Amino acid sequence: MSSPFRQFPTSRGEKVYNAPVYTPFDWQEAIGHRAQFVESRIALGSPVAAASFDFGILMLTYRRQARKLFEVYDRLAMGAIGQQSDIEALRIASVDFAHQQGYTHSEQDVTLQRVLAAISAPVKRAFADFSMAPFVAQAVFAEVCERPEDDRFAFLEYDGDFHVRGSFGFLAPTTEVGDKLEGRLRELKRGGVSENKAIDALDELWRSVADQLRPESGSVLEEELMREIAVLERKPKGEVRFRHPEDEPRPCGPS
Repeated sequence: MSSPFRQFPTSRGEKVYNAPVYTPFDWQEAIGHRAQFVESRIALGSPVAAASFDFGILMLTYRRQARKLFEVYDRLAMGAIGQQSDIEALRIASVDFAHQQGYTHSEQDVTLQRVLAAISAPVKRAFADFSMAPFVAQAVFAEVCERPEDDRFAFLEYDGDFHVRGSFGFLAPTTEVGDKLEGRLRELKRGGVSENKAIDALDELWRSVADQLRPESGSVLEEELMREIAVLERKPKGEVRFRHPEDEPRPCGPS
């Protein structure tokens, strides 16, 4: 690729360089390089699966140390893969916007669509601006409603684009894994399933696609990974809908 810097001769015949000037071809090639860089980092992550059930929305993944599933607001949660600092930046931006909207307007004004519209703009700007580092992260958002058929899921890409769907959502480190994960989620039985049965089913689904992640180095489950589960309850017993079931205290058995 030719140099994007324009040369200007001085009175002494020397050449100095001003700000870069990109041709459309240069810009397209540079964008492609940024996409390849981000995708190569995301490919090191593990999938996130989320689906609607009668009791609410269940999200499941496996992780090493840092959490990947978070509460955003009363009815909203998110999961992410990628660079941890960028995941945390997305989480903070989502939480801050949601709480600002809830405080200045009402809780009903905090919707998945509004949160995504707000945080996608800086992600898109960072990806297209070569003076900024792109977000090395992708996120899936979930919004629980009164009925399972009204639940919404949104996928935020690293370039700032996002799309919304119903029934289920997911994150995958590669297109091949994503295609298989989507197919299995479409076949998943969701009606009349208890929380424990749903966890087992989603865990089995996750494991069925995990071995595609490192085909040259053995099963990804051989690594030291911890299972992480999050639930957005449809009809919570208390005020909080979001919880990590496996972090909850369990009753002790007989001594």
